[in-house]
Amino acid sequence: MTITIASVNVNGLRAAVKNGMHAWIDEREPDIITMQEVRCPDELVAELMGDGWHIAHAECNQKGRAGVAVASRLPIISSQIGSDHKVHNFTGRWIQSDIKISKSKTLSVVSAYVHTGDAESPERMTEKYAFFAAMKKRMLDMRSSGNLLLLTGDLNVAHKELDLKNWKGNLKSAGFLPEERAWFDEMFDSYGWVDVLRQHAGDVAGPYSWWSWRGKAFDNNAGWRIDYHIASPELANAASTAFVDRAPSYDTRWSDHAPVVATYDI
Repeated sequence: MTITIASVNVNGLRAAVKNGMHAWIDEREPDIITMQEVRCPDELVAELMGDGWHIAHAECNQKGRAGVAVASRLPIISSQIGSDHKVHNFTGRWIQSDIKISKSKTLSVVSAYVHTGDAESPERMTEKYAFFAAMKKRMLDMRSSGNLLLLTGDLNVAHKELDLKNWKGNLKSAGFLPEERAWFDEMFDSYGWVDVLRQHAGDVAGPYSWWSWRGKAFDNNAGWRIDYHIASPELANAASTAFVDRAPSYDTRWSDHAPVVATYDI
């Protein structure tokens, strides 16, 4: 079976649909879409996505904030909302959906939205680091299931210098702090998880997945790579393609993030 999975921070699902998300879906035909910053109530997600999708959604308990979802053409057999840290269970930042892809194989796919953080605010960085710690525990627990595993989402960290244009100017900025980047080092180097896009792109600048709406960031490709597919080794080995689906021009964007798309031959 070949499955195409896209992950994108939609920056508000209502706005994304209004600005052309469905035309993109019709063109790319993904089997699974994981979304972050959905920012709408449960009852609207299925309506906005349209027919033919199985939906799992973790709504934020603060109206108009966060929210993560998994939309699948294949049936979702179970879903779990929240991380192992009770504070995060109702903030719309983590949902895991188990999808049966064959008689013998189940795919567990996560849509995660990590806090932005603020290097000037110890409280906000403590919140972000706590979420990373909870993600690590959940990801390691998931390995015991025997399922194919995929963490996707806007993780709000550029792992390496190649992952943002102006890395020298952001050495003390949230999103590129050594403590944040160390989480990725540990997950990849110590626990064997795989950065699928980097595996396929090689050691090149980017490809970036987020650009500020302001100024000429998009036109100058002054972006950050903060959106990921992080896979268990078996699933990573099955990835035949992986790319950032950057819009052709500023005015054709339907989010300030571009989808990260990978095809897995399972």
